[in-house]
Amino acid sequence: MISVLAQERLLGAALGSILTGIVVFEQRRSIYNSISGTQPESVARSQMREPIFGRKYRSEFAHLWNKAVDQTFRPVIESLSSSGW
Repeated sequence: MISVLAQERLLGAALGSILTGIVVFEQRRSIYNSISGTQPESVARSQMREPIFGRKYRSEFAHLWNKAVDQTFRPVIESLSSSGW
């Protein structure tokens, strides 16, 4: 049986991997589209848009992620601190 802590770590790793995959895919697609010379100028202009993770969204996501990690691991940190680690 997998402990709750191991399940949380596994879930965090899976979500982190998925998010990283999405970001890498979007960045590669953006780079490919920017260097691809096969698109007409009008099509290239119409496809210019805010990246999937804009600066404001990334900042908010980082804040929420850190808050969630702090809340999740607070009992573990307190336990380790009280035992002298």
